Amino acid sequence: MSSPRRLLRRIEHPGHGRYLTFSCYHRLPLLNNDRIRDLLVERLTYLKSKQNFRLYAWVFMPEHVHLLLQTASVDLTVEKILNTLKARFAQQVIGRWWEINAPILQKITDPRGVTRFWQAGGGYDRNIVSDHESFEKIDYIHNNPVRRGLVKTPTDWKWSSARWYAGDLLSGPSMDPL
Repeated sequence: MSSPRRLLRRIEHPGHGRYLTFSCYHRLPLLNNDRIRDLLVERLTYLKSKQNFRLYAWVFMPEHVHLLLQTASVDLTVEKILNTLKARFAQQVIGRWWEINAPILQKITDPRGVTRFWQAGGGYDRNIVSDHESFEKIDYIHNNPVRRGLVKTPTDWKWSSARWYAGDLLSGPSMDPL
């Protein structure tokens, strides 16, 4: 018998930034494909243009995602943002994998027969209460690919807001000022 999952309890505080991490199913490197990461960039960019939230930093790693954001209204929760971002994206990618009968489907189908892209649960979620902490998280997010040895500098990693901060304002969704 498996152990009970720890349930994430999100505490929404207006005006607080949120540092979020969520992973691919079983931490498989499902985002280890340029076109798939590009699709997620497109999805985040679209979502930011349609939803009322502030985005401060992001990075898409091969098996997980980091976001630093802040909801701008009480009607929009972090859970709603993540559900909208993750669900449509997963449907698109998994749908394509079914079309081509991709071998990865065997690894991402759970024992009940449900195909999953994202790990169940809410991931890691932390309220950010100061500018100092926000800058620490932005630095952590941007340096994640460097620490992993994927690139030499943060701006070498295309799937991050580091390029936007370096002046490439067309590299993904626009960032909001702190």
